[in-house]
Amino acid sequence: MYEGLPTPQRAHGAADAGQRLWLACLEQLAQALPEQQFNTWIKPLSAQVSADLSRVTLLVVNRFKLDHVRAQYAGQIAAVLQGLCDEPVTLELALAPRRAPKSAPAQTEAAAAPAEDAAPGPVAAAPGAPGVPSRLNPALTFETLVEGTANRMARSAAMHVAAQPGLMYNPLFIYGGVGLGKTHLMHAVGNRLLRERPRARVRYIHAEQFVSDVVRAVRHNAFDAFKEGYHSLDLLLIDDVQFFANKDRTQEEFFNAFEALLAKKSHIVMTSDTYPKGLTNIHERLVSRFDAGLSVAIEPPELEMRVAILINKAQAEGAAMPEEVAFFIAKNVRSNVRELEGALRKVLAYARFNQKDISIAVAREALRDLLSIQNRQISVENIQKTVADYYKIKVADMYSKKRPASIARPRQIAMYLAKELTQKSLPEIGELFGGRDHTTVLHAVRKIGGERQQLTELNQQLHVLEQTLKG
Repeated sequence: MYEGLPTPQRAHGAADAGQRLWLACLEQLAQALPEQQFNTWIKPLSAQVSADLSRVTLLVVNRFKLDHVRAQYAGQIAAVLQGLCDEPVTLELALAPRRAPKSAPAQTEAAAAPAEDAAPGPVAAAPGAPGVPSRLNPALTFETLVEGTANRMARSAAMHVAAQPGLMYNPLFIYGGVGLGKTHLMHAVGNRLLRERPRARVRYIHAEQFVSDVVRAVRHNAFDAFKEGYHSLDLLLIDDVQFFANKDRTQEEFFNAFEALLAKKSHIVMTSDTYPKGLTNIHERLVSRFDAGLSVAIEPPELEMRVAILINKAQAEGAAMPEEVAFFIAKNVRSNVRELEGALRKVLAYARFNQKDISIAVAREALRDLLSIQNRQISVENIQKTVADYYKIKVADMYSKKRPASIARPRQIAMYLAKELTQKSLPEIGELFGGRDHTTVLHAVRKIGGERQQLTELNQQLHVLEQTLKG
């Protein structure tokens, strides 16, 4: 059991220890689960923890959510709690009282998830025009975004849009892998515009929510309210537009909203996991609209940027992060900002529970599971980043349609390494390289594999890459 947590004989301050245990559990779950799942099902929960930390009771707002949390998340929550306490923890679920105290972190069902039968339109007023819910996170601003070569162009374009919406770079299309800061940039645009124009009509929304709004409009025959909600905006920020794939009615309504907003010189900012022409099962007329403005990529952060992010985030948490510890974490967590923040939370929680100063030894112990998994598993994304760094091209080129030899050759090498070093199938690898057919991957694997036997220089390059990936 961690130092600082109460034993049965030392229960003084147990309530505080129980709260810290649950907060630490939330930190780990936030890292492990998709953001939407965590915010909908886990974040609204409140916990009652016994004095000896052996029993945790989660309070859930209704029977439906209770059954869903028990079926989908209870095992994972119990495992995290046991890992934090290093002893068995009994997990129970119970319905929360109808009137929870103001200090309780539980939310109402309406706040946790949209009501399926509600008509589309504003749910609650937020900063901005009256009645228009911006859904912006006020903490995500340009000031809290660490700038580096990986995001400099995207950040510059986003700041330009925030300063002069409706003019240049409309639409602004930001693309890149998960956890690189695309969503942060969109919120920063909205927050900056509302700071300058408090009555502007701004809305941030995930593509899945837009799909849900279209479905509800169809069910309730409420397209007038739907159009009023979207066509009258000054700024629409929409996340992960790749989720529109194969949804014809949604794409039609988004096209109509897109045209209406451009006609009134409103601005549209979108994000995606790939560049516009790399989107699959999206209508060509939409893709051409996406590509008509400015498309900018966000790359995985370079080492110095990762170090700066860690130090800044630690300061925001009220902790001093020694530079050598930040370098240690940054060298071992290279894929994206989200994983970097998750690693930081683990280190801070471990140091806090064990009442130790942050050091490389503490960081190594806190991240032992992550480091162990890294040593056993190599991801395709890590291969793409490593090969791109080695041959001095952009990671985005790995899944682009560009074909010059300076890009096509490293891409084939990355495909070969992905087949050699991961358990991914040829179709899975092709999908991660911009939706390419499995025959393209097979050709690359055979080509590089054959040339490796003949070309000493290529064999040496592949050896260096393999050793780098294997750590």
